[in-house]
Amino acid sequence: MKVQYSYLEEQFKDYEVIFRKIAEVVKTGDYTLGKAVREFEEKFASVLGARYGIGVNSGTDALFLSLKAIGVGPGDEVITSPNTFIATVGAIVASGARPVFVDITDEFVINPDLIEGAITSRTKALMPVHYAGVPADMDRIMAIAHRHELPVIEDACQAISASLNGKCAGTFGLTGGFSLHPLKNLNVWGDSGVIITDSEEMRDRLVLLRNHGLRNRDEVDFFGYNSRLDSVQAAVGNHLIKDINWISETRIKWGQRIDAALAGLAEYVTVPKRRPSKRYVHHLYMFLAKNRDRLLSFLMQNGIDAKIHYPIPLHLQKAYASLNYREGDFPVAERVAAEILSLPMFPQLTPGQQATVANEVARLSQDKVAG
Repeated sequence: MKVQYSYLEEQFKDYEVIFRKIAEVVKTGDYTLGKAVREFEEKFASVLGARYGIGVNSGTDALFLSLKAIGVGPGDEVITSPNTFIATVGAIVASGARPVFVDITDEFVINPDLIEGAITSRTKALMPVHYAGVPADMDRIMAIAHRHELPVIEDACQAISASLNGKCAGTFGLTGGFSLHPLKNLNVWGDSGVIITDSEEMRDRLVLLRNHGLRNRDEVDFFGYNSRLDSVQAAVGNHLIKDINWISETRIKWGQRIDAALAGLAEYVTVPKRRPSKRYVHHLYMFLAKNRDRLLSFLMQNGIDAKIHYPIPLHLQKAYASLNYREGDFPVAERVAAEILSLPMFPQLTPGQQATVANEVARLSQDKVAG
């Protein structure tokens, strides 16, 4: 049985229902920052336990606008991790600041023990990444931020509904940025994003920043950006957000099943530690394999569409050569990049597809392809 990595066709089989909701937007002509956007912002913030939600054009802009709202610019530094998607660091660079990397833990998230050693007089913010739906250790990170009087901008683009001690990712810092890209856990039909915050001052500034700095049709308070969440995409989001608990719980349960399937293969693979204080929503299901490339080939030959996220950490990418990082600077991130593998992870997997993945994974040790 073939198990694909993409699931969008299965997820949106009810597209005609969404078409009808989009038709309501068309009938009103309320395309820009309309009623559907306001409704989605309120629902999104409520789901995560935040006071305010601000819809924007993408998850990247959710991070970029948050940085600009606190005044980040040329000459500043922002601390983050090197094993994230390029958009995290792209937002920092777009703001004019220099990204400063800190190595990761065996959970693939930033290591709090190393953050203070990276702080300088130029550090303007911390940007922990809740990578693949794994919550970063925010209690420790926030304690560091308070000691050094630094704002925290959370990259929660892959982590809607992930939590630490019952508190959702994205609600610890000054803002949390989320992506609604079609491949995210809560997704729409294009690029879109949301910022959440409990700060009324930040909300007010971000609302202007996303819309050219316009206070109203005729008054501009400052130069801003064109980064609005479209009403059409908000209509899709309003349709899906009612299912977010089911989406998250299904991903959690499927992740637990894969954990169990891999449990007997410790000689060949390493599953990240699962801490009871964390809720892992598995935007990606990732583990480490000693012979990753042979294992990937085995899975693909047997119908499992596995992926690598990502084979080259950002500090070794050509685009970041000017930062002067070298191989060996972040050994954990580099080892993870060499061994990491992702399995299909989406709620629409049928019981038969789940059984196929679990059975093929469990067959690894017998066929000795993982060692």
